[in-house]
Order: sequence, then structure tokens, then C-alpha cells
Amino acid sequence: MKIFDTLSGNEKEIDSSGKVRIYLCGVTVYDESHIGHARTIIVFDILRRHLESGGIEVELVQNFTDVDDKIINRAKRENVLASAISSRYIQEYYDEFDALNVKRAAKYPKATEHIQDMLNLVQGLVDKKIAYVSKNGVYFSVAKFPDYGKLSKKKTEDLISGARVEVDQAKNDPLDFALWKFSDSDPSWESPWGRGRPGWHIECSTMSLKYLGENFEIHGGGRDLIFPHHENEIAQSEAYSNKPYAKIWMHVGMITIDGEKMSKSLGNIKSIKSLLKSWSPNVLRIFCIAGHYSKPIDYSEELLKEHETNWNKARLAYHKLIQTEKDGQPIEDIDSTLSQIKSEFSKAIDENLNTHMALSAFYRLVTICLVNEEHLTKSLSEKIISIFEEMMNVLGLRIEKVSEEEKVHIQSLIKQREEFRQQKKYEEADGIRDKLAAKGIELKDEIHQTIWMKKE
Repeated sequence: MKIFDTLSGNEKEIDSSGKVRIYLCGVTVYDESHIGHARTIIVFDILRRHLESGGIEVELVQNFTDVDDKIINRAKRENVLASAISSRYIQEYYDEFDALNVKRAAKYPKATEHIQDMLNLVQGLVDKKIAYVSKNGVYFSVAKFPDYGKLSKKKTEDLISGARVEVDQAKNDPLDFALWKFSDSDPSWESPWGRGRPGWHIECSTMSLKYLGENFEIHGGGRDLIFPHHENEIAQSEAYSNKPYAKIWMHVGMITIDGEKMSKSLGNIKSIKSLLKSWSPNVLRIFCIAGHYSKPIDYSEELLKEHETNWNKARLAYHKLIQTEKDGQPIEDIDSTLSQIKSEFSKAIDENLNTHMALSAFYRLVTICLVNEEHLTKSLSEKIISIFEEMMNVLGLRIEKVSEEEKVHIQSLIKQREEFRQQKKYEEADGIRDKLAAKGIELKDEIHQTIWMKKE
């Protein structure tokens, strides 16, 4: 499998000779997670699912930034501890991403649980004279890392002249960044240089190296993290270890609204919690992967409605497959067609996680089911269901299953309803529909039969 590597500017094959180790920069837990967070995390969920479907062991670590000025400021506004804010939004994160059918990471390390590890890394940089102590904290000296800018392709002279860094008179150089910030207000910790808290960038270097080791396979996050976060991570990690940090740097495009980045100041944040009230988790997942992961997506209700329509066709096709009982003549060349679709799907994912093309293959399978439904047999349906479920598993799409016992019960009620309708006992027939609806089963009356579907 190949992934575009931001550092080299080329597609690189994932080293899957052993375990594939992935570090994904997680969320800062000061507020609700939004659809932009969801896209990045869903993309990496599909990467992981595809590798695991091929028998490759994956260790995915995703951090929580639970010490940050935004968390502290919110805690002050609400007159609670910073830990109360971070705990609240960590729990909401789990609830929402479980609902989105995202597989849990192997570990979710928190910054506050790794303060000593961070201090050890900072001490190592100070000992090497690559970091220095100022009146405001401990800073990394960018001038002592000649490769600075290699990820973002930014030149240090352009960065200085562009004044894209915050002014701090305590720095030796305007590009230098904080590893440890002095502060007496809580949350804060003792350090060899003075009481304070860690800089943002040092957290991820520390936790990724601790849990995944040096030169792990993939480091990722949203494109907005390329600079300065990931650029600074590379600098401090490689200066500390004198070894390459990650083999592949993978970045996911942003979700915009009317072409603008989501932001609180513009009031255009689309939280996962609010979206889950209007759209099914499957529709939201499809929205996030319908375009290539590296490109931006512009949010719109129209797009979501379009994805909902397509997903409902997939649900209908699946339920028709599991309700097919008849025998008959097989469709001509169907085995060849199914094999081709499977191949197209896998190839699309293998080639830089092209979920757009993978979805096209999936929908082609859906169309075959719906167009040829009169010719579907039980044995053919079982064969298609197997492929259908393989694809859904990789894409993280989920249709609620029912037991054989439930299936028999539903079919018997549908048969009873049909008898009532033939007898013009429409009230009794509607009663059965309502009874099934209360159990989460919706009915779709067609010319020759009634199809039941498990509600989303």
C-alpha cells in the first residue's frame, strides 16, 4: 500500500514487514469535537481497517492534549478545574467517535500523564545545547537544526521576514519555540528550570517516541498541523535522537464552510454532536471520505442529502440480499464482475487511500444488486453479502444485523400483514407496520414483495 508522504513529496510504500505503528495527533479537549476532527480520524480509521483486513498488525496511538491555554481559560470562565473540562470532553469524544464506528486506538495517552517523560526529553535537548533557558521558559533553538522547514517546505528567512511567529523578547531568535513555559498558576509542575507547563509540540514527540519508538511507520493529522506543529515535532525529535522521526507523514485536508475554515469567531463550527442528531453515522462517514483525503471538502447540507440517498440505496440492496430465498439460474459472468469490483476496491485503497474510487466500486456492487434483483438467488446473494460486508468493514459502514430468529418473526408478521391487506383489513395491517416500526423495522412495499429494513 502506498501513501503520499508530505516530507518527501512522493507516494511511499508503507513498511508492513512488521507491525505498522501510527501516531495520530488527537484533539485538544476544551470543547466539542467537530466534523473537521471527524474527517481526519475517520480517514485514519479506514487506513487501519484496510491494513488489518490484509492481516497486518497495526498499533495506532492517538493523544489527548489535556493541558493548554484554551482549556485553562475555559476552566476559569466556568470556575472549575482544568481537569474537569478535559475529562468532560474526553468522555464526549469517546461517545461520539464510538457512535461514528471508529475503532478505538491502542492507546490514548494524555499530556498530563507524561510530564516527567517530557521533562526528560527537554533536558536532553538542553544538555545538547539545542535548547536554552530564558526568563519565560525553555526554548528550542531553530538555528541549531539546519533541516528546519523540510516538512512544510518553508525557508527560515521567509518565516522571519513574514513575521508569522509570536513576538517574545526572551527568545534568541523569533523562530524559536517553547518546550516548557514558566507559570505559577495551575495546572503547573515543577521542573529543573522552574515551575510551569509543557509547550504543545513537546507533548506529541514525547508520547509518540515513548509508545512507538524511533522511526515509526506513519505520523499523521490534519493539514493545518504541518506548520508549525509537525515541523517543530520533527526538529525537536530528530535533534534529540539523531535519527529520522517518522517514515511517512500523512495529512488530511480540511473541511471548509463556504470556502472558509471553521472557526468559533465566524460561528460556523459543525459539531459532531449536533450533526449526529440530523444524520446517521454512516452518512457522516461517507461525507468525510467521498473526496480524496488530501483535498479539502466544503460542507453543505446538499452533499449530505446526496450521500444519504446513495446510502439508503446501499441499505435497500443489502436487505434485499439477506431476504432472498429463491433458487434459479445464475446471472451471466457474475463471478467475473464481482471479482473485478473486489479488485477495484482494494486497488483504490492501496493507491494512496483513494476512498472516492473505493466508494465508486462499492456503489457499483449496490447497483448490480438493485438492477438484477429478479435474478438474485440465495447462493448468489450469500456470495455478494460476503463482498458487501468486507467493503463495509474497511469503510467502517455499519448496518444493524438481526438474528435468524428475529428474521423469521419479522417475515411472519409481514405475511400476516399481507393477509390483512388482501382482506381489506387496513387498520390491522397498519397495526403490524406500527408494531414493527416500534422495534426499529421499516417496511418498503414493492410490486412483488415487501422488503423490511433495520432503521439507522
